Amino acid sequence: MDGPLAKGGASTNGSHIIMRNIKLIIEYDGTAYSGWQVQPNGVTIQEVMERALCSMLGEPAKLRSSGRTDAGVHARGMVACFNTEKGLPLRAFREGLNTLLPNDIAVRDACEVPLRFNPRADAGAKHYRYTILLDNLRSPLARHTAWRLAGPLDLEAMRAACDLFTGEHNFAAFRASNCAAKTTVRRINSLDVVQDAPFIHLEVNGSGFLKNMVRIIAGTIVEVGQGRRAPQDVARLLRDGDRQVSGITAPPHGLCLMQVFYAPELFL
Repeated sequence: MDGPLAKGGASTNGSHIIMRNIKLIIEYDGTAYSGWQVQPNGVTIQEVMERALCSMLGEPAKLRSSGRTDAGVHARGMVACFNTEKGLPLRAFREGLNTLLPNDIAVRDACEVPLRFNPRADAGAKHYRYTILLDNLRSPLARHTAWRLAGPLDLEAMRAACDLFTGEHNFAAFRASNCAAKTTVRRINSLDVVQDAPFIHLEVNGSGFLKNMVRIIAGTIVEVGQGRRAPQDVARLLRDGDRQVSGITAPPHGLCLMQVFYAPELFL
């Protein structure tokens, strides 16, 4: 439905001011951007999106997102919301915005949700994919979306390491040094290695992630696949929480936010 869901309390000459909460699902190639969040030293996805919204609405709009992605990281399912009193049909927030956005950013869906919906606080789980290309030769087509590695990887050892990550753990050894999270305890619901030759995908589903957490997990699992560490090292890293001895931070361009999950009752 294109109609608004909620009415505000203010009125002018008997007509109600209707506040709407518009939820967008955004896909983007993060190669040319300094991440999602607005910052002073580089162009970001949020900045470009809000500029397009301002142009369409004729007024500033502030996006609230389900999280942040770092510079060079991609998304197929970033969720963001904004409030507006404009009575535009929902198709305007998809087709209309897409005419104003560059080719590396697109709105995949737009819908109206209750005003109480918060894309970050209400997120139940997130699905990230980290893509590895196993090839001795560089691939121009995959250069922005996969981490290219030469030589074989032991997939069974990698899967054994993945099993140790699942569940609720202290992920202090798997976060960036400048991570500002108040707690390092997180839950990983599933972590799988999927082969799609010549690509290998690490499919990660969790309740939430620390800064660089997925990329450090990916770097550690790759080191297991290369035989540079045993799968059982993961248990020690989770126990000791020492970032200095965990794996490298995998390059950002292999990472993609695939989907954010929400309880259906939030939209009733």
